[in-house]
Formats: sequence, C-alpha cells, structure tokens
Amino acid sequence: MTNLALVMGDTAQPLIETTIGRYFDATCARYPHGDALISAHQNIRMTYAELQGKVNALAVSLRRLGLRKGDRLGIWALNSAEWVLTQFATAKLGVILVNINPAYRTWELKYAINKVGCRALITSSSFKTSDYIAMLNELAVELAHSMPGGLDAHNLPSLRWVIRLGTEKTPGMLNFDNLLAPPSKGELETLQSLGDTLDANDPINIQFTSGTTGAPKGATLSHRNILNNGFFVGEAIKLKPGERLCVPVPLYHCFGMVMGNLGCLTHAATIVYPSESFDPAAVLRTVAAEGCIGIYGVPTMFIALLDHPDRPKYQFPKLRTGIMAGSPCPIEVMKRVISVLGMNEVTIAYGMTETSPVSFQSGTDDSLERRVSTVGRVQPHCEVKIVG
Repeated sequence: MTNLALVMGDTAQPLIETTIGRYFDATCARYPHGDALISAHQNIRMTYAELQGKVNALAVSLRRLGLRKGDRLGIWALNSAEWVLTQFATAKLGVILVNINPAYRTWELKYAINKVGCRALITSSSFKTSDYIAMLNELAVELAHSMPGGLDAHNLPSLRWVIRLGTEKTPGMLNFDNLLAPPSKGELETLQSLGDTLDANDPINIQFTSGTTGAPKGATLSHRNILNNGFFVGEAIKLKPGERLCVPVPLYHCFGMVMGNLGCLTHAATIVYPSESFDPAAVLRTVAAEGCIGIYGVPTMFIALLDHPDRPKYQFPKLRTGIMAGSPCPIEVMKRVISVLGMNEVTIAYGMTETSPVSFQSGTDDSLERRVSTVGRVQPHCEVKIVG
C-alpha cells in the first residue's frame, strides 16, 4: 500500500487516564450544586450531588442483583433520566453497558442480547407502535412464570434480569424505581472501593453499528475511549461549567451518550433532554426556556427546527454553538442555522462508532465554506492515515 496522507492530532492537552466512575465522582465533588441534568419531558432536574446520589443507589442495587465487572447490561429505551443514571451506574461497577436501538424489532433484540451475552436488560414499556413488553414476552415466554432474576429462557439463555421503566408491574420483571432505594454506608464504601479494581482501558460500552453489510456489529469501547472523546468534543465547542447543552439526539448512539452526556460531564455542564425522541417543537421550547448554549443534531433535525411554525415564537439569546454531524450540511442550511438560530460557532464533526466516535471536528471560528466543505481538523491524540 502507498502512503498518501498521514495526519496527527495535537497532543498538548494530556489524555484523561481514569475511569468514568472516578471522573464522575470528581466532577460531583467539585460542582455539587451545579445543574447536572434537565429532562424536560419528565420534569426532572438534578444537581451533580443529586445525580450522584441516584447513580450510587442504582449501582449498589445492580450489585445486589449479582452484576459484576465484565457482565453485560443492555438498555432498550429512549432518552430519559433513567438512561443516564444507568450509564454512570454501570460505569462505576465495571459492568459493560450495551446500547440497544429502540427501533429494533424482535429478531434484532434477540440477536443483540445473545451476541454479547446480556445478563440484565433495562427496557421501556413501549414507544409509538413498538410494544417492548410484548416483544420480550414473545421472545421469552418463560418470563410470565419466572421470579425476577430467575429467568431461564430458551431464546435468551444469558438473560436473568429484566428491569422495566414505569410504574406498572409486569410478571418476571423488576421496576427501575425500586432500584433507587438509598444504600447503606457500608454498601457505599464497597462501591467506592470497587473503583480501585477498574482500569481506564477496561471495556465499558458496546454499541451496535448499522449493519449495512449484514447483521449489526458490536463495537466495544473503553472508559478511556469514550471519556476522552467526550472531553475533546466539548473542548472543540468551548463548553464551560454551568452551560446548558440540548441533546435531542438518541442516547443509544455515540452522539448522545458520548458527545452529549460525557461531553457535559467532563466540562461540568448541564445535559438537557427536551423529549424522549426528536421533537422539533420540544427542542425549540426547551432551548428557549432553559437558555441552552448549544444543540446537537443531524442536518435534517436543524431543517425541522428552522421550518417549524413555532420557531418565530421563541428567542435564543444564549444559543451560540453545537454540532452538526451524520451527513453533509448544505451551505444554505448552515447559513440559516447561523443567521436564524444564532449558532455562529456551530461545528461539523465526523467519525465512526468504532472510533468512539469523533475523529475530525471543525473549529468554532472556521469560515462558513470550510464548515460545509470539510470535516474539520483531526481530533487531539488521533492519528489518521489514508492509503490506497
């Protein structure tokens, strides 16, 4: 192969060499009263101290269920406070979080769970026309006659625990809220000591790619992978402590859980979910009401915001930045995002799930032409080679 191009990212800013759980605790200690999470559609607000309390409670409860470092826990749900609680709780335990696309049908769910050997699954009850509980009962007919934790399903041989969101009771399943009971002092001490057994290079997340060449492929990512990617993405948009970032992109994808959740965590910023799935009216309303400084989305999302009939009702005085990714942005759309929404510092990002995800990102001061005609500069500590 011929070497056509080799580019190296800047290394002046050192990499974060700790686990997500340790970093999470450090941020909570430094900014206990700062807003950590606003889930507008659930009317939930948490400071970093409040978020830490619930994360610790959930982590302790998952450990009580028998989940240990290296076990896989799947999450099949939309954007919610429960999603981010699960993300940080599993990270503190060393349990590998498996992102399951809410659009999956029964065969895809079966494939994902069995491919990685999930021992536990956290699930929504339904979304739009998808009845998740019905699909699970179809796959695991044994659920209806099982005690929680005692599932032994022919089609899902690794799965033992099913934990559902919502207040309705379902045979064979636990309710998520029951896992948020306050832990004892001893349990918290044990949880804290577990952090010493984890390493930044341990796998902590499995994400399934689109599967354009067949069945979805599971990409395994480490604490170090995704924590650093979230940090440097946040650096590129000049995110600051206390600023609020609107995250309408799905959490099951890197765009939401890494660039959004971990980008905010590493900058002590506020994660803002306007709705459980993309709803342009909710985004406009939430960005205006909460004073968000940025929005993440793909170009079609921004077009929906610009063309929505409610858009003229709102003012966005703090909105300045964000990320547009997923597909090329037409120059006219970029012009409108800047002139109508005021996002003068919006950036373009490019990457792949396997690279945690962002490898290239434009700068907040790049020209309009560079933003729409390139994918920006290589991210810090990345090395990219083009061969032919």
